[in-house]
This record gives sequence, structure tokens and C-alpha cells, in this order.
Amino acid sequence: MTGHAAACSILHVDMDAFYASVELRRHPELRGQPVIVGGSSTRGVVLSATYEARAFGVRSALPMSRAHRLCPDAVVIPPDFAAYSAVSAGIMEVFRSVTPLVEPIALDEAFLEVSGARRRLGGPVEIGEWIRARIADEQDIPCSVGVASTKFVAKLASTRAKPDGLLAVPPERVVAFLHPLPVAALWGVGERTEESLLRLGLRTVGDLADTPVSTLQRAVGSAAGAHLAALAWGRDPRSVIPTEPDRSIGSEETFERDVDDPVRIRRELLRLSERTAGRLRDSGQVGRTVSVKIRFSDFSTITRSRTLPEATDVGRDIYAVATALVDRLGLQRARLRLVGVRVEGLGPAAAQPRQLVLGQRAFGWREAEQAADRAARRFGAGAVRPGTLFGRRPPDPGP
Repeated sequence: MTGHAAACSILHVDMDAFYASVELRRHPELRGQPVIVGGSSTRGVVLSATYEARAFGVRSALPMSRAHRLCPDAVVIPPDFAAYSAVSAGIMEVFRSVTPLVEPIALDEAFLEVSGARRRLGGPVEIGEWIRARIADEQDIPCSVGVASTKFVAKLASTRAKPDGLLAVPPERVVAFLHPLPVAALWGVGERTEESLLRLGLRTVGDLADTPVSTLQRAVGSAAGAHLAALAWGRDPRSVIPTEPDRSIGSEETFERDVDDPVRIRRELLRLSERTAGRLRDSGQVGRTVSVKIRFSDFSTITRSRTLPEATDVGRDIYAVATALVDRLGLQRARLRLVGVRVEGLGPAAAQPRQLVLGQRAFGWREAEQAADRAARRFGAGAVRPGTLFGRRPPDPGP
């Protein structure tokens, strides 16, 4: 259902059975089996369940005692919230590498407004597929994506796309998509509201759409009635509102195949440093702490950082620190699946004093990179880039 999906700019990305998927990553021998994440006590509740367990009727928030009766052969794993938070941080990092307009609504899901990323990554469907592939490769867990022109429809689309799928609902298909759904699919329809609507004979969203607003308002209240009438026709004016300011800016890359070539790794560090510096300048910020992220072929991950005496937004400076940090690791051709570069300790560039060292030129690398930014805005990304990214080995960053 793609149609004119290019008219859509809102994505809802939702991990599939998040807690259970993280546990399966740690216990691959349990793949294909019914697995429940929850308290071991019979008074506990189910936090997550694999789709094999859901086939027996096991759902989130179900009492564990009932879950045991429904699926006595399920493997029960106690929750590890520290692990889930760490995976969530990686997921949100992927989202923010696409767009700064990310609205997390849980550890495992968020809305994204991607209109600003189209030139770089393609249309919204391509962006959604890119996100799915990136999360699968980096975190080894599946997710589903809904693509639409409103948050409400994007959320419903991601639910219909589960498990491990993508569904785009372009504007001209919204009514056909919504109207066959049960009224309980609408936001704001809980058990009591559903009972009130069913008493009126309103079973589907289409039934509700054909009902006068005044009738709905008498049944469920003035505000709720008007809200449901709007949703029934796909009207949802809410925008994606980022809930966290940028505390850092960075970029990372997952290799198509594990890499142990130091030349390739240095070239990637240079490319990521240049990209990070460009994002800093675009945001009008500079940062003092440079960190690198290394993920090995077994998914183990390490980070290293260094704080500079002065804040910077210069790619050459960031690259010098990043390569020094990686060199100190002594990787000795360890196989890597991901490298990343990040700058933290951000502040407005305009507020940072700039002190010239005796004999230093008034114009240097920062001005050269700003000129490259202007060329990129005029001629497209990549119009100007370091010659070492055209296939030759990067030079030693030096002083």
C-alpha cells in the first residue's frame, strides 16, 4: 500500500516484542520457542512475550499465573532493565542519525518527522526500510514501521505491519485503511468508551465516521466525541515534538561485512568526523569532548573519549582525536562491525571565545570547512570533501 507514500513524512517505529527480542539476542538457542519475560512470582505480570508464546494467548500485562496455564512449556526469563535501556539508547541513536525530530513515547518506540532527511536518504518508505535494516544489523532485533502523513495513522500502520514489517498509508488511502477497523483501534477508546459506542451499534471506525458528531458527544462527552469524529476521518493535527535536546552530536556506520583493515577504518573515521563536524556547524554548536564507539563482530561494544582544552566544530580536529583514541586501543586487526564518532559537551558556537596563538593564521581549517559547507548547500552533499576519501589512505592527522 505505497501509492503516493512520498506525501507522508511521519514514521512510527516500534520494536517487536522488545524485551523478549533483547533476551533472544542474548539467548539465541531459544529462538523459535515460546519465551516470556516477567516476574518469576505467580503474582507477577508478563512484560513481553515472543510471538510463539502469543499464539497461546499470552499478552503483556497478563498475570504470570494465567500465562503459565496458557503456555506451560514457555521459558520464563526475569527482566533485565539495564540491558533494555542500553539497547533503547542505541535505537534512539539510530533515529537521531536520521532526523533531530524524534519523539520517543517508550523505550522501544518513537515518532520521527523525516521530511528533512529525504534528500540524504530518499523517500519515507526508503528511510523506514533503512531504519529497519540498521536496527536489525546493529541491535539484532526486529522492528516494524508505519509511514503516514499523521501520527495517528502511522501508529496504526506500524501495528498492522507487525511483526517485522513496514506499511505505508498515503493520504488517499487513509479512509479505506481506517474504516474497516474496530472502534477500539482509535486512540482514546478504552473499555468504557467502547461499550458506549457498541450500545449505539457502532462497531467499526466507518460506523463512527458516519455518525453525527452531536450523537457521539451525547454518548461519550463533548471533547471525546469531537476527537473521535476527527480521528475516524484520519484528521490528526499533532506534530512530532522532540522531547530531548541534543546533548551530543555524532555519526556512526555499520559495515556491510566485518572489517579488520586499519586503512578502511581510518578512512571511515575521517568520513564520520567530517560528517559530525558538519552537523555541529549546521546546529550552530561546538563541543569539547570527542568520543569513539567500536562494536566488534561479537556485538561487544566499547567507547573511549577525550576532552579538548577548547571546544571545536572542525572535522580535522575531531579526526585527530578519534584516530588517536582508536590507535590507543591496539586493535591488531580485530574484526569490527561498527565505528562511530561523537562530540559531547555542546555549547553555542557564538558564545565560544576564540584566541589566536602567536603566529597562527587568522583563517584556517574552520574557515575552509565552512566554505565546503557553502559549496555543499549549493551543489549537493559531497561536492567538496577530503581527497583521502576518494580512495587514498588518510594522512596522519598530526598536530
